[in-house]
Amino acid sequence: MSQDNHGIQGLSGQEVLAARAAYGTNRLSGKRSNRLIDALIGIAKEPMVVLLLVTSCIYFISGEPGDGAFLAAAILLVAGISLYQDTRSHNALEKLKDYSQPRCKVIRDSAVQAIKSEDMVVGDSLMVEEGTMITADGVIAHANDFSVNESVLTGESLPVYKDGTSPDNHIFHGTTVASGLAIATVTAVGNQTRLGRIGKSLESITEEKTPLELQINNFVRKMVIAGLIVFIGVWAMNYYRSPRLLDSLIKALTLAMSVLPEEIPVAFTTFMALGAWRMMKMGIVVKQMKTVETLGSASIICIDKTGTITENKMSLAKVYLLEHDQTVDLTSKTTDAAVLELLRLAMWASEPIPFDPMEAALHEAYTHTHLRDERSDYHMIHEYPLNGQPPMMTHLFENKAGKRLIASKGAPEAYLKICRLTEAETTHMTAAVNAMSAEGYRVLAVAESTFNGNDFPARQQDFDFRLKGLVAFYDPPKDNIKKVLKGFYQAGVEVKIITGDNAATTMAIARQINFEGVERSTGGEALMELSDQELAAEVKAVNIFTRMFPEAKLKIINALKAQKEIVAMTGDGVNDGPALKAAHIGIAMGKKGTEIAKEAASLILLEDDLSKMVTAVAMGRRIYANLKKAIQYIISIHIPIILTVFFPLALGWVYPNIFSPVHIIFLELIMGPTCSIIYENEPMEKNTMHQSPRPFSTTFFNWQELMISVVQGLAITTGTLLTYRYAVTIGANEQVTRTMVFVCLITANIWLTLVNRSFHYSLFTTVRYKNNLVLLIIGITIFMAIALIYLQPLTEFFELAPLSIAQLMAGLAIGFVSVIWFEAFKWWKRRVS
Repeated sequence: MSQDNHGIQGLSGQEVLAARAAYGTNRLSGKRSNRLIDALIGIAKEPMVVLLLVTSCIYFISGEPGDGAFLAAAILLVAGISLYQDTRSHNALEKLKDYSQPRCKVIRDSAVQAIKSEDMVVGDSLMVEEGTMITADGVIAHANDFSVNESVLTGESLPVYKDGTSPDNHIFHGTTVASGLAIATVTAVGNQTRLGRIGKSLESITEEKTPLELQINNFVRKMVIAGLIVFIGVWAMNYYRSPRLLDSLIKALTLAMSVLPEEIPVAFTTFMALGAWRMMKMGIVVKQMKTVETLGSASIICIDKTGTITENKMSLAKVYLLEHDQTVDLTSKTTDAAVLELLRLAMWASEPIPFDPMEAALHEAYTHTHLRDERSDYHMIHEYPLNGQPPMMTHLFENKAGKRLIASKGAPEAYLKICRLTEAETTHMTAAVNAMSAEGYRVLAVAESTFNGNDFPARQQDFDFRLKGLVAFYDPPKDNIKKVLKGFYQAGVEVKIITGDNAATTMAIARQINFEGVERSTGGEALMELSDQELAAEVKAVNIFTRMFPEAKLKIINALKAQKEIVAMTGDGVNDGPALKAAHIGIAMGKKGTEIAKEAASLILLEDDLSKMVTAVAMGRRIYANLKKAIQYIISIHIPIILTVFFPLALGWVYPNIFSPVHIIFLELIMGPTCSIIYENEPMEKNTMHQSPRPFSTTFFNWQELMISVVQGLAITTGTLLTYRYAVTIGANEQVTRTMVFVCLITANIWLTLVNRSFHYSLFTTVRYKNNLVLLIIGITIFMAIALIYLQPLTEFFELAPLSIAQLMAGLAIGFVSVIWFEAFKWWKRRVS
């Protein structure tokens, strides 16, 4: 009998193809909307598109079909850009969705295989174990201590125990395994499962808007209202001066267009989706967009020891024999009968099909040290799952002759409580546990018992156990963990260890990796007895928490959150689920993480590599900083557009209609790619990971940063209006004046793009940032501006005029000066900081 597949052969490759052809794929398909139509409806609701459509109709009505056709074409161009951005975001999210889909284990051709859940077929032998989400309906063929949570179907939160002989021996898609292991023959997939038939799908879950998203939407809404007020005011003002309805309406619509910052929501969606996609390429799957926003604010990360700090490669290193008070090193082969008996007992205390690394090591040790394999002779008649505080587990086996084995293993403290030991034995056992733990070993106690009859105790602790000894495993720290911790510490992120292991082992490993705060630790039971005030002080002062259980982990997370900390937490097991869900950033391991952990988490590390979290924090900070640059740029460049249109109209200057809707649309088409493409692609600034985490309560539009953008915008406005007055002073006509102002504004836009690449470092530093899109977008902008000024058909259509060298230089110089002053401000800030 194979201990991997329990003697089950499973389907062959040909049988899999036949079953798929007959019964279809394992995918829930519901009513699907047309994404293109939905996107177009969304675009049609955009205020800018509505304004363009109205203005285009007015131009056609007033006998200016050229301008009307241009704005109609602009609508198509705006729609095309929006669809392109929407497609980029959608594709990025679809790839993320594919990565975060559940995987499952099946037995095919006598071997256990990991496959995508949608590749499963009817007739497959599905293997499910503790923490797994069941991804098809099936009938149980084999089970070990198997219980399942079916609340998604029944509403009942208590787990139901099942095996092949139970009246209800079925498992169902969407439910989760609470304990043990089972192998089931798949009977239904996709929409034919019970979950599919009642029409429930996890995809129906909708996310709430994040605080940042709400702030941005609120800001845009206020700008739309402001645009409406300005539109009505300017329309009334122009109509009062010159009662030409359509002409005054076009002038008012021009100003309304200049007010709307429609690039901001597009930038937000693009930055978040593409940021998540970039992280996915690095092996970090972000399940929720709000996680991208939160990452840069993470102030504390709570990490597990096994598999996070250590390699999770358990090797059996030592055993301790209580009867002889002797510790035996297993690095060399042993034939000692007492050692072999302890290893045999420890193996029987493990699951018959091991999925825990320590249990796998015990099975392997048994295979290598025992000439005769007894595992096929015995069958399990009863078992007690891992439970209790401290935890332990017990298995009962019986062979055909009626001979029984009752083997148990777990935390040494559990057996010191329930076994009848002499004072000397207690002293020896405690000393052995402390000695092994101090060397960083993971220590389990092994015990045996006898019992006649089948009326087994309700609790495993009620057996009369005889403590036999200890087995010690070594799980070395990961090679890169010291560097990872250094990265967190430099970024101002505090690290705490929350583990089920004992204090001595955890602190020994912590010392090996230069962990900060190794002097103190707190146990789970002690933590639960603290008052709220004591708990708040304890979780702040202590960095190592040992012998933790689900309630204690959750209590730590909530206590840290109550102190306004932004908490990230790693986890992989079923008991990590509540804390992962409660943390601001729940982090599940992609390889060894259970489906329950992955479902509860908001982020998955595909390679179980904690160094990726340093990368994720850096990426979160980069995305937030670049989004802020983009939005500050949008605010700064919108102000001169608004005021340059408004002042000539309001003050009755000689050329009141300096810009028309066609000019505003051209400027909008320049600004959109600049903010969404250039700034999204900006690299992280070198001081980003040496700053303290950003408080999550910080408003995105804080007064100081908003004022910087406003002042930049007013400075550019001063430049455009000075250019206007200078052109009028030298006797320029309306077309030349408009062109000089246009050149000034385009020049200011280009330099603002470059200057705002950093609000700390100088232009001489940022010019070396690697971002090829900067030259591309600026090059396209300059080419289009030259074409509009010097290509006659375009010049006439846009009512511009070719400029002389002096006129061109005046516009370029004033535009440059209106922005470059900010470099002096940054220099001053660097001096005083």
